[in-house]
Amino acid sequence: MATMKEIAELSGVSRGTVDRVLNHRGVVNAETEKKVLEIAKLLDYQPNKAGIALAAQKKKLKIGVLLFGAENPFFDEVMDGLKRKLEELSIYGCTTFERRISFDLENQLSTIDELVELGINGLILSPYNDEKVQEKIDTLWTQNIPCITINTDLPDSKRIAYVGSDYYKCGQTAAGLIHLFTGGCAKVGIVTGSHKVLCHEERISGLKDLFSLRHPGIQVVEVVENNDDDYKSYEVVSRLLEKHPDLSVLYFTAAGVYGGCRAILNASLQSPLKVITFDAVPSTIEMMEKGIISATICQQPEEQGAKSLALLVDYLLTGNLPEESSIYMDLSIKIRENL
Repeated sequence: MATMKEIAELSGVSRGTVDRVLNHRGVVNAETEKKVLEIAKLLDYQPNKAGIALAAQKKKLKIGVLLFGAENPFFDEVMDGLKRKLEELSIYGCTTFERRISFDLENQLSTIDELVELGINGLILSPYNDEKVQEKIDTLWTQNIPCITINTDLPDSKRIAYVGSDYYKCGQTAAGLIHLFTGGCAKVGIVTGSHKVLCHEERISGLKDLFSLRHPGIQVVEVVENNDDDYKSYEVVSRLLEKHPDLSVLYFTAAGVYGGCRAILNASLQSPLKVITFDAVPSTIEMMEKGIISATICQQPEEQGAKSLALLVDYLLTGNLPEESSIYMDLSIKIRENL
């Protein structure tokens, strides 16, 4: 196994310089840093785990976590997974600063600044889909504060990885389910969280594109926003059902499902609706057991939280970038019979 001394000799620099590069202890000339990292990779340098743990305890790593929706149960499950992984990483002395916010650009930007002022070493972020957030992530990178995006992405930013579902494939999966449920002839209403959240938009794009390609008899009649809020969801779904009494399918791209389902229960429908949602939070399971929701597409929220923290801490301690820039969760489909 290669040592720092061997890397230093081959790089033509001091052992102290190698230590600073490999353990992120200070500023090193960019060309020197690149050379040291290339030689370390060539020699398959593996840091001593005990040494990593000791260095981490001295660093007292601080991780910022900024997610959407204080009332969104999906992100409760993300946090459960993150906290479980935090306990596993307790030897490294990590702490997290957690924030949950609504879909608001300025709120997200100011909250990121707040976390930076607390001295975070890295950030796990569900990003608002805006160039100002991308610029913020890029600025953090220059400040040696790496970012991992979770659940929704800004792929052109300098985030070190995205962890979540392939949301375009989610939309295609929903389209396939709707085709199976309706036989290829249906009018669909879409209830989305926010047009400024990329995963919500891609779940719509995947659905529409597959309809155009394979199922022209299925028509999307309207898309409404609920901001992941159950009260607003009740209102917009009620209006949607009044406006389009011949709807045969409702497709929820995000949260606000419970409020939307309450609106369905209180509506005078011409015929039963097929309802497609995401995730298996308790309120969704309740509506599936009542026969309101036909199927829900699950995307492993706890694994998203755990994986994001593990990758970020690994990078902060070893400098190893994730092997893939996008880590996709497996999708699973639940119906009432397999809850």
